[in-house]
Amino acid sequence: MKIKEIKVFVCCPGRNFVTIKVITEDATYGIGDATVNGREMAVVAYLEEHVIPCLIGKDAQQIEDIWQYLYKGAYWQNGAISIAAISAIDMALWDIKGKIAGLPVYQLLGGKSRKAVTVYAHVNGETVDDVLNNLEVAIDQGYKVARLQCTIPGIAGTYGTLGKKKNYYELQGDRPLPPEHGWSTTKYLNFITELFKQARERFGYDIELCHDVHSRLTPIEAVQLGKMLEPYRLKFLEDPVTYENTDGYQVIRNQTAMPLALGEKFNTIWDAKPFIENQTIDFVRTAATHGGGITALKKLADFAALYHVRMAPHGAPDLSPICFMAHMHLDLWAPNFGVQEFIGFGTSTLNEVFKYKAELKDGSIHIEDVPGIGVDFDEAAAEKYPYKRSYLPVTRLEDGTLWSW
Repeated sequence: MKIKEIKVFVCCPGRNFVTIKVITEDATYGIGDATVNGREMAVVAYLEEHVIPCLIGKDAQQIEDIWQYLYKGAYWQNGAISIAAISAIDMALWDIKGKIAGLPVYQLLGGKSRKAVTVYAHVNGETVDDVLNNLEVAIDQGYKVARLQCTIPGIAGTYGTLGKKKNYYELQGDRPLPPEHGWSTTKYLNFITELFKQARERFGYDIELCHDVHSRLTPIEAVQLGKMLEPYRLKFLEDPVTYENTDGYQVIRNQTAMPLALGEKFNTIWDAKPFIENQTIDFVRTAATHGGGITALKKLADFAALYHVRMAPHGAPDLSPICFMAHMHLDLWAPNFGVQEFIGFGTSTLNEVFKYKAELKDGSIHIEDVPGIGVDFDEAAAEKYPYKRSYLPVTRLEDGTLWSW
């Protein structure tokens, strides 16, 4: 079953997405997500100029060989742009494989390890009371796990708390440039414990809670935070420190019992390897779109399982429903699945372009048993929402020093 054509689409039904469609000679097709937020057109160029010409005429069923061909066959084989391209092709090929077999992808991976996929909600607010009121809503909706983020007093535009305020596109105005946010580690550390203290006092310990630091601390600051939050038994603390220096996580692990999550910026299993084999993290957060697709994440899950590390794939709004559905199949299969990040089913415009069926019930996602990944892409609808150049924000300390976002 040879590949006849590969199409690339860029659309913005609320956010920018790069979607590919791999079409075989018998008109069977599969779709994949190649989105890299803020660098979308770089992936498009890599696909159109360097990947697609190499795949026309290849057998679409040889998923592993094509993955290796695109990775090992390129001297410059790593990095967010090239891996996103590989990831999208890989998802599309698994989609085709499932359609040929007449089976959902999770069956091809080895079948279900659970009935449904436990997800965690994003619960944000401008004040502690706002966050707790929103947490009560999430609990009433059936969520068993929630990530809490709150605006830090005296800091404008704190990560994770845009809420109903202007989105990133509006913040960028007519001349798209990265919006800038402020940050103060001192103000953050002086405040954030109160959020979790009040959450536990009001809701007890049956609801599992997470928090994302977004790499804004040094290792010793992360130790201080971990110790302060230990009494409130978080499910995990995400990205307390940048991942480039792996020894930083050993410093944290040696001094606090706080469970740690890391990996949304990992591109390959090699990025995750030292953290997993040294057991300095408890959850690996790599996404199918940014980590090599279904083929790569299956290998990552198997490796992580050897070290009691669980999967908790990234689920931000800049990953399309194609990636979301790919995660559903991986999460259903993976014996060491932990929890899935979930930001809701999207807007009416998003769901006009991407067609899929999934149901949230009692804090878990249920999907239909349909062949392939179970999501389709409406080309005509996508044309109504053209690409808008956009960037993620930039963070600066109060003295103007550039900081991690």
